[in-house]
Amino acid sequence: MDALTSMLPFKQFLPQKISYDKQETFLKLFILTFAGILAFATRLFSVLRYESVIHEFDPYFNYRTTKFLTEEGFYSFHNWFDDRAWYPLGRIIGGTIYPGLMVTAAAVYHSLRLFHITIDIRNVCVFLAPLFSSFTVIVTYLLTKELKNASAGLVAACLISIVPGYISRSVAGSYDNEGIAIFCMLLTYYLWIKAIKTGSIMWSASCALAYFYMVSSWGGYVFLINLIPLHVLALLFTGRFSHRIYVAYSTVYILGTILSMQIPFVGFQPVQSSEHMLAFGTFGLCQLFSFVEFVKSKLTQTQFDTLFQFALVTVGFALSVAGLILWASGKIAPWTGRFYALLDPSYAKNHIPIIASVSEHQPTAWSSFFFDFELLVFMFPVGIYYCFKELTDANIFIIMYGMTSIYFAGVMVRLMLVLAPVMCVLSGIGISSVLTTYMRNLDINQVKKKESTSSSQSSARARRTDDSSSYPRKNEIAFGVICMMTFFLMTYVFHCTWVTSEAYSSPSIVLSARSGDGSKYIFDDFREAYWWLRYNTDENAKVMSWWDYGYQITAMANRTILVDNNTWNNTHISRVGQAMSSTEDKAYEIMRELDVDYVLVIFGGLIGYSSDDINKFLWMVRIGGSTEKGAHIKESDYFTPQGEFRVDKSGSPTLLNCLMYKLSYYRFGETYTEQDKPPGYDRTRSVEIGNKNFELERLEESYTTEHWLVRIYKVKKEENRGQS
Repeated sequence: MDALTSMLPFKQFLPQKISYDKQETFLKLFILTFAGILAFATRLFSVLRYESVIHEFDPYFNYRTTKFLTEEGFYSFHNWFDDRAWYPLGRIIGGTIYPGLMVTAAAVYHSLRLFHITIDIRNVCVFLAPLFSSFTVIVTYLLTKELKNASAGLVAACLISIVPGYISRSVAGSYDNEGIAIFCMLLTYYLWIKAIKTGSIMWSASCALAYFYMVSSWGGYVFLINLIPLHVLALLFTGRFSHRIYVAYSTVYILGTILSMQIPFVGFQPVQSSEHMLAFGTFGLCQLFSFVEFVKSKLTQTQFDTLFQFALVTVGFALSVAGLILWASGKIAPWTGRFYALLDPSYAKNHIPIIASVSEHQPTAWSSFFFDFELLVFMFPVGIYYCFKELTDANIFIIMYGMTSIYFAGVMVRLMLVLAPVMCVLSGIGISSVLTTYMRNLDINQVKKKESTSSSQSSARARRTDDSSSYPRKNEIAFGVICMMTFFLMTYVFHCTWVTSEAYSSPSIVLSARSGDGSKYIFDDFREAYWWLRYNTDENAKVMSWWDYGYQITAMANRTILVDNNTWNNTHISRVGQAMSSTEDKAYEIMRELDVDYVLVIFGGLIGYSSDDINKFLWMVRIGGSTEKGAHIKESDYFTPQGEFRVDKSGSPTLLNCLMYKLSYYRFGETYTEQDKPPGYDRTRSVEIGNKNFELERLEESYTTEHWLVRIYKVKKEENRGQS
């Protein structure tokens, strides 16, 4: 703490009559409060730039369910059958979601109302993630303090307050599970460290409660329930297992498992699914190990060896047979597709295209690590070094957390969010240790200069201390290292601010671009189209679109949709993909089968929007052809003989005549998009489209937004058979 406080320019203004301990406490509180406020403030860019809007896709579903919860109550929410989603199947909301986010927002809303603070539930949802990011700053400080000291904790708290890897999922309006889940995760880790340090049932039970909150909030809880058992196994095999570890893990596992099973969506998975078997096996191993140690203390070595050999064979054989029987009978569920995708990055692409189609499930580019972490990429190994240098039970845990999370973040870009906290914790330990070391050297050198005129005699112990910490030009080197670290920290602040403002503060539902004079131009086509649907279509109209937009259509347009972002039914999504990939006549049969009234497509060819449905089309083909009814759809049919996916004259005839192509490019062949370019020039794919002069027979255009970003078509009714 000396090194940190000596760097503060306002230390001289603190009341000198206050004791040093109180000054230090004041500085800790000031820095921690500043980091918390900074974390909240940096996540408000989107509110300052646009308005208080919900971001992305999943947050719209979360907002809709939270609004229902606050208006109808928890009982109705728990038993809610949503007939607006997955027509004609519907969806049981209470049993298919993690309710922690909604319950938290509703609790905040009702608490504010209790104190007569009037606020709309939408604003609570918008600002919930920034609020919990401030709480994350506090729990990061507490966790790092337990691992190292208060100085490292303050540095880690400041780092996580502005790290882009965490801001990406916690900006204002990003009302998603991860907004509170990272706080729950770090709180669980902090209480776990306290539990293994003290062996206290109180801390262990608190850890189990935090784990329950995590389970209720995010499916990523599986990472916790595997990391903690891995830590226990590491302590067991390295001879560090003790009574403290036994009490902590047994309490956390038993209480945490019972509590987690109270979430309907989780149910009996903690005792049936393969993802939880490591935790169960570790629990059993702890009991066996403790029992063996007890028996060993009561028997002679010869008696114990004989009994141990007999028990090893019989018990091992019995457990193996029981495990095989349970697995063969289906009592132990196999790993899920997403879990397989973490272990084998190519698994989803080869077997489950619906998982591979999600952009956040793709492997992470190397540049993304620097983009999201900058300085932390280089200080992360330094923090691991200092943890290895002073190896404790707690440091072993944070090392394992760091190494496993960096692997998973490399496999799936979404899990950069899980890596961000440990990056900040280990970098905080590394930065604090470096600064403490060189600040101390710098201070000692200054003291020696001041005392150069004093007596040359000193004690032997003092001489040994000076000799062990002395090296040529110690003062200059220490000053240089401190200046270098200060410069790196300054660049970290500028980098984080730039990334946050440019990359993570623009809601996907409101697009923006720079015009020729540098001014910002806003594209609000999504909301324009959804509001048109809401006020110009029948209340019971069914809308078919690709699953990406299902949550937004349901929440904003209040219309029934066939598929949405839950992606729980691959067959139903495949049917929509088949319709989009087929000719108009074949697609019409599918749409009549599904009772579709309107079809919505996203088209970016006019303005150069790259995330439109044409660029996603191959995933529709792959998913459409992944079921028995879509076996006739072959991905190769949509490529040229040279293996290219083209929308110009060289494109595949199958592609140029499918429903998605026609709905995207209808009347586009008459439109000029750029100067000196022919009509029908697609700015996104930089080509002139190949099929221009066509008419729609089974659908008719109902509405196209200002910039052609969203196009809505009405499905024509079948003609009466009696007409000639």
